Amino acid sequence: MEKTGLKIAEACRKQGATIRDHQTLFGFAAPNAIYRWLRGETLPTVDHLVILAHALQMPVDELLVLKKKKAEH
Repeated sequence: MEKTGLKIAEACRKQGATIRDHQTLFGFAAPNAIYRWLRGETLPTVDHLVILAHALQMPVDELLVLKKKKAEH
């Protein structure tokens, strides 16, 4: 989750999007959930992930960092 949080934070910086922008976009009363996403403590729900990807003008799968399985021999 931490790498996904870093990826989201990087995408936000590139777009010039602020925490306040996303708080407004999602209609959150407080930005706590967004901070948890950026720190990699939690992931956005699927609905929020789709909205976030659209706002950042990138595909959802580019925001997610999935662990690769080790090759089995």
